[in-house]
Parts: sequence; structure tokens; C-alpha cells
Amino acid sequence: MDHHGHTPVNPWKQAISATLHCLTGCAIGEVLGMVIGTALGWSNLATVVLSIALAFVFGYSLTVGPVLRAGVPAARALRIALAADTVSITVMEIVDNGVMLVVPGAMDAGLASALFWLALAFSLVVAFALTVPVNKWLIGRGKGHAVVHSYHHH
Repeated sequence: MDHHGHTPVNPWKQAISATLHCLTGCAIGEVLGMVIGTALGWSNLATVVLSIALAFVFGYSLTVGPVLRAGVPAARALRIALAADTVSITVMEIVDNGVMLVVPGAMDAGLASALFWLALAFSLVVAFALTVPVNKWLIGRGKGHAVVHSYHHH
């Protein structure tokens, strides 16, 4: 127990939890963006921009919801979500879109192709693995998901 009478949380477990939270929002936005852009025959750039935009929208919304339910006013809840998730979502989006762009043929494979879906799944796994240590570092400094952690338990 710490000096406040709480059992300390394992920082790696907290980072994994924060990254899974981030991955959920990012994956929803990423998959939706890739599906829409690919189905509409958009360029790789337009598809990636849509995927990133949707990943941020869904990522932030998954944080704002519980904070609002904790009774925090909307403007403050949005600021909390921005402080909590921006770095994590940014790292995740750079990595998963980067992987999609470097896997040969993945962006042009089409929705019916196993290559598209396997590359997308692989990109999210790589993004998760590389974002966990970033979140651990942020949480250890009282930043990132540490900012929002207390609101998730109201």
C-alpha cells in the first residue's frame, strides 16, 4: 500500500489498459476510414487522412463519455480527453498507417482481400506494442491517461 492507503497499480498494467482503451477508439476509426476510403476508391492519402480523423474522433469520444458521466462539464471533459489521449492516438496512428503504407499492396488490395485485413490487423498489433511504452512513460509522469484515470471510476 502507498502512503494514501491505496494498493499501487502496476505501471505496465496501467499502460496496457490505457493503450487498449486507445486502441479501441483508434481501431474503430481506422477500420471505418480504411473501409470507406477503399470502398469509394479514394487515393491512399485521402483514405489515410479519413482514417486518422475518425481514429481521433472515436478515441476522444471513448474518453469524453465516462468523464461526462462523472459529472464534468462538456468543455472541461473535452480538454481532459485532449490531454489524456492526444499523444497516444498520435503515436498509434503514425505507426498503424505507416505499417499499412509499407506493406506491399495492402492499401490497394480491396476489402475482399485477405491481404488488406491481415495488414490492417497487423498494423494495429504493431501500433499497440509500440504505444504501450509511450503510455507507461506518460503515466509515470502524471500525463496521458493518468490525467483521466480518476474519472473512469466514478
